[in-house]
Amino acid sequence: MLKIQKILVPVVFTDTSLHVVHQAAWLARRFHAEVILLHVVPPLSYPAGALESGDELTARDLHAHIVQRAEQDLDGALRPELDGIAVTRVLLKGDPAREIVKTARDWNADLITMSTHGHGVFYRFLLGSVTAKVLHESHCPVWTGAHLEETPAREFSIRHVLCSVDLGPRSLHTATLAAEMAAAVDAKLTLVHITASVEVWGPGGSHVDPAWKETLVGIAIKEIAQLQREVGTQADVIIDSGNVPELLNRAAERAKADVLVLGHSPGRSHLGDNGEGYGIIRESHVPVLSV
Repeated sequence: MLKIQKILVPVVFTDTSLHVVHQAAWLARRFHAEVILLHVVPPLSYPAGALESGDELTARDLHAHIVQRAEQDLDGALRPELDGIAVTRVLLKGDPAREIVKTARDWNADLITMSTHGHGVFYRFLLGSVTAKVLHESHCPVWTGAHLEETPAREFSIRHVLCSVDLGPRSLHTATLAAEMAAAVDAKLTLVHITASVEVWGPGGSHVDPAWKETLVGIAIKEIAQLQREVGTQADVIIDSGNVPELLNRAAERAKADVLVLGHSPGRSHLGDNGEGYGIIRESHVPVLSV
């Protein structure tokens, strides 16, 4: 069952994009959820010899100054963006990814929202670092916002939910949560399934095997129909074959989707399932909710 009562929002203090902040705020207002605004001060690192013995400013002094400044920044951070929302501000020291996952667990967060790119109000770290580690370790749903500078941040809303189903054991769970989200925000739902490639390579290049395509698509149509009966939906369906991240972006564009819901297996990474989960999240042109 879909439940969004506490949203964990990890932040740093470089303000070049507020997209994910506004997405988290929109979700919090729509679901009447509390926001846990988290900033993690990582361990201090500096070049060898930069702080020699006897320097007036010691490493301990420097780190204390950084923590004090972070407390001040966190206290005033994002107040206009989060106006009217119940906000708890938390400052921790340690490894950012580890502390994010631990905080989500300790505070019983229902959702973590963060960026996939290495700049903006969220992480200056690369996707392969903090965000990827959180996706790998977190057991609660993770919302990763697409970084699109040309999209006005304040115009975000969910009018159309696109749900990718791989027709595996977790597809019922994924589709059910996507349907519940669509119903909760009065949005349209579309299911999308990307089959294996139907291209055959040989002399003269590649061509589509029509019999193979017909078989794969036919199986998918029957399984999706059964899935919809179990979920209780009558959503539109898109079926395509080939490169998963590329075709999900194409489906999102066709459907004018505002969010892509993606499944993963319990106890396994958010990155490794549903046919190239890492690539889907990294390349998506719309926010991805991994459930």
